[in-house]
Amino acid sequence: NAGVPLSGLGLSTLLHPVTMGTALGLFIGKQAGVFGACFIAIRSGWCTAPAGANWQVLYGASVLTGIGFTMSLFIGSLAFPHGEYDQMVRTGVLLGSALSVVLGLAWLLRLPRQANNL
Repeated sequence: NAGVPLSGLGLSTLLHPVTMGTALGLFIGKQAGVFGACFIAIRSGWCTAPAGANWQVLYGASVLTGIGFTMSLFIGSLAFPHGEYDQMVRTGVLLGSALSVVLGLAWLLRLPRQANNL
């Protein structure tokens, strides 16, 4: 559905700066922004943490925020309106989302079922 032809996908496409920037923006940027904002909001007293959550659970949830297609593809189309980097943007969105799913779930599944409060 993302419109990425996998038949011509090569290492040059995967390592292209647009692909890597998009993927890393979703994976690193989203988790850093969400976790950082939550950390500041909780520590400053602006809000309270969800019941039963701890920092590890909050971080795992932050990693999962890198899963995204609709807005990521839309912003990519605005950033590169002429479509010359369309395949790279779409590939980067898929890579960043896949990395977020795999590492976010792996992180959360390794945690004990009962969490301590923050």
